[in-house]
Amino acid sequence: MTEQGKPSTGTARRTVLAAAAAAGITAAAAGRSHAAGTPGADADAYGGKPVRDPFGRLPDGTRVHRWRWQRGGTRISVLSYGGIVHSLELPDRRGRYANVSLGCDSVQGYLDAGAYFGALIGRYGNRIANGRFTLDGTTHQLSVNDGDNSLHGGTGGFDKRVWDVESFAGPAGSGLVLRYVSPDGEMGYPGTLRVKVVYTLTHDGDWRIDYRATTDRATVVNLTNHAYYNLAGEGSGTVLDHELRLAASRFAPTDTGLIPTGELAPVAGTPFDFRRQHTIGRDIRTAHPQLLTAKGYDHNWVLDKGVTTTPEPVATLRDPASGRTMEIATTEPGLQFYSGNFLDGTVAGTSGRTYRQGDGLCLETQHFPDSPNQPDFPSTVLRPGGTYRSTTIHRFSTR
Repeated sequence: MTEQGKPSTGTARRTVLAAAAAAGITAAAAGRSHAAGTPGADADAYGGKPVRDPFGRLPDGTRVHRWRWQRGGTRISVLSYGGIVHSLELPDRRGRYANVSLGCDSVQGYLDAGAYFGALIGRYGNRIANGRFTLDGTTHQLSVNDGDNSLHGGTGGFDKRVWDVESFAGPAGSGLVLRYVSPDGEMGYPGTLRVKVVYTLTHDGDWRIDYRATTDRATVVNLTNHAYYNLAGEGSGTVLDHELRLAASRFAPTDTGLIPTGELAPVAGTPFDFRRQHTIGRDIRTAHPQLLTAKGYDHNWVLDKGVTTTPEPVATLRDPASGRTMEIATTEPGLQFYSGNFLDGTVAGTSGRTYRQGDGLCLETQHFPDSPNQPDFPSTVLRPGGTYRSTTIHRFSTR
């Protein structure tokens, strides 16, 4: 592992780029061999910035733009609407590229889907019980959008906002700075929250997310990204044959509303033990009460490392067929693994193929669900004068 706690996969990375070159898809020229408008050599060289193009309009006429760029053999596109990661393209062990992030081919598709594909989530990622919490003696009623609960910031969370976007490029990486100001009382949350999120593709092709936020009044914050992954390629079918490892000895059982009970239970001897890498499908059909409640995995894993100031490795996801591998390092204490249980075949993705249960999965780095109502969970309170900071790094390779 490197000093920053990121898994060292430089050798594998160089190998796959060599394979891509052998296939006629160099890191610099790969964009030319894809679709028209994909950044080419200039986007992968020092000084090249992400390229912006129109993507559509919201019903009120607001323009939505898309930014596309590549670095270190990784290609990504991002929308101003919701900060959505619209596509994430990676080579397999033979250098052949595929989009591994589920998404829609139009603005209307995202509006209709309601699945948070690739979106920035806030003010509070995951669920808050009964849509309310008490802070400093004041009870705050939030927007309720998941039964009796508030999910992912409510009906008008950050995933449904148009962000201000600036591009940048330098020797260490290229990317976007996304900003949004959430006014006091939005979705019921106290305080004006000023949010900055930076998406960076590093020189080595890592995808790094840095979150920052400040407030003028005590509030709660829990930001994450809701990308759905299928390392075999979006629209290719199930992820149950993917292999997963999680550095977590405990998880948070939930009630029937998927709200944590407060218990942090050991994973040993349960279908929730991913401490040794194995296929997702191995235990998912076990008649465990928690799997029956969630229709699969939709739980917070308690990362053994806890909260850290620098990102530490916590998860590995691998598709054996393609060899594509993603390693995640984060500063966060929790990770929500969601196995796409509610994908039901009613949404067609960018490939034109429908998404069914288990066709994608989420690995959302976060503080724990319902922390504002769970005093024994790590705190999500942010006060004036403080700064919310969180970093997650995705490193890609083939094995």
